[in-house]
Amino acid sequence: MFCFGIFLWQGGGWIMGNAHKGEVQQPAAKYRQVQIDSLKTGRHGKHHSLVEGIVQELATLQPGSALEIPLAEVGGVGLANLRSAVHRAAASSGLNIETVADDGNFYVWKANPK
Repeated sequence: MFCFGIFLWQGGGWIMGNAHKGEVQQPAAKYRQVQIDSLKTGRHGKHHSLVEGIVQELATLQPGSALEIPLAEVGGVGLANLRSAVHRAAASSGLNIETVADDGNFYVWKANPK
């Protein structure tokens, strides 16, 4: 037990110095509490609409075809971030994809079932 003014540290909690044994006084909250229903629960990153559009087009893509996405037209998204975001979105939509990139384009297509 350690004593700091009128507060005592005992058994993993702060108690008032004059409190009865077993009564634990909670310290003042450090963070504000909010209702969960007021929070946005979906993850929509800054390039959500871009990635969503790519996945929608992938769903209707003909076998043997790939989407060619010019990297200059993706709003400054780096290739690694774009590839990761497309893979995550495709996986959550149940699509198995493959990708490749060259100097100016990112290519994505539905992988052949194994």
